[in-house]
Amino acid sequence: MPQQIRRILVRSLDDIVVERVPAPVPGNDELLVRTTLVGVCGSDTHAAAGHHPFIDLPYRPGHEAVGVVVATGRGAGYFAPGERVIVEPNLYCGECAQCRSGRYNICQELKVFGCQTPGALTDLFTIPAGRVHRVPDGMTDLQAVLVEPLATPVHAVAKAGDLTGRTVAVLGAGPIGLFTVVAARHAGAARIVVTDLLESKRTRALRLGADDALPAGAPDLAGRAHAALGGPADVVFDCVARGQSMAQATDLVAKGGHIVVVGVGAAGPTPVRLDLVQDREIRIEGTLMYTAEDYRTAMHLLTSGAVDTAEIVTAAYPLEEAARAFSASLDLEQVKVLVTVDGP
Repeated sequence: MPQQIRRILVRSLDDIVVERVPAPVPGNDELLVRTTLVGVCGSDTHAAAGHHPFIDLPYRPGHEAVGVVVATGRGAGYFAPGERVIVEPNLYCGECAQCRSGRYNICQELKVFGCQTPGALTDLFTIPAGRVHRVPDGMTDLQAVLVEPLATPVHAVAKAGDLTGRTVAVLGAGPIGLFTVVAARHAGAARIVVTDLLESKRTRALRLGADDALPAGAPDLAGRAHAALGGPADVVFDCVARGQSMAQATDLVAKGGHIVVVGVGAAGPTPVRLDLVQDREIRIEGTLMYTAEDYRTAMHLLTSGAVDTAEIVTAAYPLEEAARAFSASLDLEQVKVLVTVDGP
């Protein structure tokens, strides 16, 4: 009888169960990886609630993952059992115009490991060898599991162009917003203001490098942000991506400025003041995931000490308690909730 392993199945927020399934076998170009740590992403909880526009229920999550290679397919011999690896979960075709230009993060046929395919919330998983990175020497597993969520803001900041000497507003101080502060500071931003509803999140943002942190619901938000920045923001990173945050972004950004949408918006229309976008020559740009270059930058930031993992990781649960991890991740006071895997 094949070895049985545990795997998490999400049918809804109230129906998250542990499946018992046969252990996978790696294909020619694949690795068999034993999971060590997995982060619970906002996309995971949105999907479990049925609100994610691109993830259908049921699904088998786990795209923020670090693990250890157990076995390799014949075509994946450049990895060896025992090596620690980080998943880069974008699964791309390699043939479309975007892939050929190096922008595989927006592949026409893009799927995401742990979103549209079974992920790493399991004892063992298989993945193409080209979709993992070796964990650098000196990097802890706790740092490694944060590479994926940090790479998204790194990519978003790069999309904004040279930030040297520029002013930045970050809307939302969840994990992505906090990491955007780190990435923007690394990219040379002169002053950074963060907004969030929770005082605890605003305090974390200050400790991670923001110059000021303001209540997101403040009636005089634009005026206070402009005062803190010395004028309207050159770049606004919207890590909330809702109607209210887009309205705030339009109020906060300078004429000729740049709004980068980092958060995953809800399906359906979002109102935007196009009259102001046109009149002020505001550039609004989306950003999706990352590429290998963004992973390398994220790894550098984590190993350089730019990120205090204690500011980001606020809870951890074993695999058998994945449902509790999802529930905890919904608590707005939490930042990053992890699932630890000891097995199979």
